[in-house]
Amino acid sequence: MIGFLYAIIIILANTIGAISGMGGGVIIKPIFDAIGADSVAAITFYSTVAVFTMSIVSTLRQRKNMTIQLGTAGLISAGAVIGGIMGNLAFEKLLLWLDSEATVQLVQIVIMLLTIGFAWFVSEGQHSFGWKTASAHLLVGLVLGFLASFLGIGGGPINVALLMLCFGMAIKEATVYSIITILCSQLAKIVTIATTTGFERYDLTMLFYIIPAAIIGGFLGATLSGRLSAKRVRLVYQFVLIFVLLINVYNGVGILLGW
Repeated sequence: MIGFLYAIIIILANTIGAISGMGGGVIIKPIFDAIGADSVAAITFYSTVAVFTMSIVSTLRQRKNMTIQLGTAGLISAGAVIGGIMGNLAFEKLLLWLDSEATVQLVQIVIMLLTIGFAWFVSEGQHSFGWKTASAHLLVGLVLGFLASFLGIGGGPINVALLMLCFGMAIKEATVYSIITILCSQLAKIVTIATTTGFERYDLTMLFYIIPAAIIGGFLGATLSGRLSAKRVRLVYQFVLIFVLLINVYNGVGILLGW
């Protein structure tokens, strides 16, 4: 039963996540947290697999919608891989250090709320640093990869916002590069898990529900993204920001009050 529920959530979340460039994890993670059927570590892993699968499908599909600059994508992705490894190691260290899943989840929620506020500010304005250097692309990729992996959300609100702010990308262009960054950071996270803690603590039978649902969501999202105007993509992006803000506030209050 829980597998089918997860699958439905993933299809909807990955469809919206592929359109907005946030990745479905920004929706999957807090909803799975609210359901409370699995541990924080398991939910983070399932979200990672779902978003990684979606990003592969979406990237392949988006190649038909626009020209991807391989140099730009490569530099940001290289930074995201390094950041993804660092983010997963930081997450595992935090689990050991705090020895409380609820406290770790609360830390994730606080960071998530801060990134939502930043993302909304950037999406409302026309601010841009206009950076062009290779080091800037690597640094931004590293920050995005770290947050995506540490928060277990795949991408999140900050991806599109930071790409627009730092490099002056239009929102539809930023969503595509965001998904590519997500692909690399989540691959790094999965490889890091495989070579450190391993997969034994997870119920891998859940992947029979998660992976097909992620493929469907990625395909639908990339298809719709190619047909929607930049204005509508921005509206979807901002809608997701509000939804994720509300669900994270709900989860945070629940932890503090012991629901």
